[in-house]
Amino acid sequence: MILHLYFARRFLRALAAVFLVFFVIMLMLGVVDQIRRFDIGTITFAQAVGLAALQTPASLYRILPLIVLLSTLALFLGLARSSELVVTRASGRSALRSLAAPVLACLAAGALTVAVFNPLVAATSREYQSLSNRYHQGSDSVLSISPEGLWLRQGDANGQMVIRATHTNQDGTVLQNVTFLAFGPDAAPLYRVEAERAALTAGAWQLSDAKRWPLDDPEVIAERQAREFDSLSVPSDLTQERIRDSFGSPSDVPIWQLPDFIAELERAGFSARQHRVWFQMELALPAFYVAMMLIAAAFTMRHTRFARTGPMVMLALGLGLALFFLRNFAQLMGESGQIPVALAAWSPPAIGILLSLGLLLHLEDG
Repeated sequence: MILHLYFARRFLRALAAVFLVFFVIMLMLGVVDQIRRFDIGTITFAQAVGLAALQTPASLYRILPLIVLLSTLALFLGLARSSELVVTRASGRSALRSLAAPVLACLAAGALTVAVFNPLVAATSREYQSLSNRYHQGSDSVLSISPEGLWLRQGDANGQMVIRATHTNQDGTVLQNVTFLAFGPDAAPLYRVEAERAALTAGAWQLSDAKRWPLDDPEVIAERQAREFDSLSVPSDLTQERIRDSFGSPSDVPIWQLPDFIAELERAGFSARQHRVWFQMELALPAFYVAMMLIAAAFTMRHTRFARTGPMVMLALGLGLALFFLRNFAQLMGESGQIPVALAAWSPPAIGILLSLGLLLHLEDG
């Protein structure tokens, strides 16, 4: 038990050290990048540091599996150099038994990453986007709409509504030059509304200077039946959070809110496949950490006197990077619908764990 705790503590210490090194490096690079992104005099050095500090967690989150890989390499190379692995093996412990405590610590670190670090990254990413656009444009407006405009969709079992606007505020709750197209359950058009401005309130869009055309009767000329309103209310099930989050990536939504957000997207008619893939990959992240650890351990749980330490480390790094890029490729395939969501999320860690266990059994216990 004492030896298990010792190995787990050594791994967590190595993980913290590598994480801190990468955090400092990426923070410094982020400060330089922020200074280069803005014109001279647009932001101060303190503001550049603040933006870099908000951006760094998201950058670190993407490479955490590689940090686990490097931490494991540092752990077992240190144990091999001090002959602690030799003593452990001489006491009768196999390689797999020696890995039990680090693997459990790795699983705990992965669970903590998903439960705590994921919401933190989501919050800092949203704050970074808000501040960055404010410094760039001098306001909170974050969308400069393309010629096609901004498109939203809302709906339920009673029908769908397509919303198009040329400009919006940061949260997408105030639209300018907006058009509403309402469709019934059979996809037949019901009416069209154009307005100078639309503001989202609880359960409805409040329109100003609006004009409404009925479209449910094809035999009636819509322009003759059109009516103008100084103020008009259009029911809506959209919320500020749903509109804001729909403009960002799935990583901008905290893991705890993602299931409800996916359900709301699908109820409103949006495609939530990208969010489903991200959610499953987040759930599989602790297993992927274990796969990276086992890959590094398979090549480094040997005494340094056996030589070829350098090539073995390079093999571990190469295989770990290959698995990392395989995971990213599987994510893209899952988001595009080429493979099932569960296969995209869980196959890379399963492949890594099985492959590394086979190597361990062959190299260490064969």
